[in-house]
Amino acid sequence: MDERVRKLAKNLVSYSMRVKAGDKVLIEAVGPNTFELAEALVEEVYGAGGAPFYLLHDDKLRRAQLLGANQEQFEFEAALQKARMEKMDCYVGVRGSNNVLELSDVPSERLKIYSSTVMKKVHMEIRVPKTRWVVLRYPNPTFAQAAKMSTRAFEDFFYKACLLDYSGMSKAMDPLVELMQKTDQVHIAGPGTDLRFSIKGIAAIKCDGRLNIPDGEVFTAPVKASANGVLQTNTPTLYEGSYFEGVRLTFKDGKVVEASCRVGEQKKLDSIFERDEGARYVGEFALGVNPHITRPMLDILFDEKIAGSFHFTPGGCYDEADNGNKSEVHWDLVTRQFAEDGGGEIRFDGKLVRQDGLFVLDSLKALNP
Repeated sequence: MDERVRKLAKNLVSYSMRVKAGDKVLIEAVGPNTFELAEALVEEVYGAGGAPFYLLHDDKLRRAQLLGANQEQFEFEAALQKARMEKMDCYVGVRGSNNVLELSDVPSERLKIYSSTVMKKVHMEIRVPKTRWVVLRYPNPTFAQAAKMSTRAFEDFFYKACLLDYSGMSKAMDPLVELMQKTDQVHIAGPGTDLRFSIKGIAAIKCDGRLNIPDGEVFTAPVKASANGVLQTNTPTLYEGSYFEGVRLTFKDGKVVEASCRVGEQKKLDSIFERDEGARYVGEFALGVNPHITRPMLDILFDEKIAGSFHFTPGGCYDEADNGNKSEVHWDLVTRQFAEDGGGEIRFDGKLVRQDGLFVLDSLKALNP
């Protein structure tokens, strides 16, 4: 076994989930290439005195199931998974699908059944608030191809991004957290983007390797009715198996009043914002700071951490940074702001904080790549 796999498993168990004696740990692995890491996780959980349990999934089987899904079936599925998740102290999800577009032809009404049952009742209501959890993608040739890299080069990149010194990053994030918690008005400007909103009174949270691997972002949420202006994204994105580029959103009093995309199906884009009332409002605003991630991977767990980026997220907020918006949707839309991406600036209460992807305040420069 690659020693980097063992090191990653050890970090996930000891640092991210903080497994202790007697803890019950659910290991959920998607795709057969993830089994090596799942095996290492089982061994590390035992080594920490915990009890490992595992679930194995494949997106081809999930697609087949979803194509015939009905509400009653997935209410039952959610009840089964909820009963198991309620018994767990920790959870790690390892994703390694061989086709990231496997669910792209599943009708939106079937995806809605899944999101309103299993995702909502098991993951959002139990796993997220009640377990020590972490999720990650695992390298495979498909993932490397999406990143436009060779498999070996991508593996080297992956482990650099995932095995960095998260405790050191955590300390460097503290001044940004403090600044965001004092901020009222945010102004973001860049090619096609001129967006203003308030984050007053909403907590700022650092993501330092506890919940996602790779990690590296500080997030909060806009005051629900405060966003006004236009957002033009420049990072390709997948949502529920559908591919989009150049998503453009117009906001009025916090609500998405116009939505379009340069690449992608307008009908599918519209269906996301029509999912429920909260889908047209924003539940998260975050700054990405992982120094090893500087280009899109077509995977949100990586792309939302891109150094020099921000993401603005239509849909539900997190409990830690609660702006009152509830939705089954949570779609992180990433915009890169380095000079080669077209540049851009972020101001807090009128003061320039980041220019062309680089923090300009001395207290924050440790977060620059």
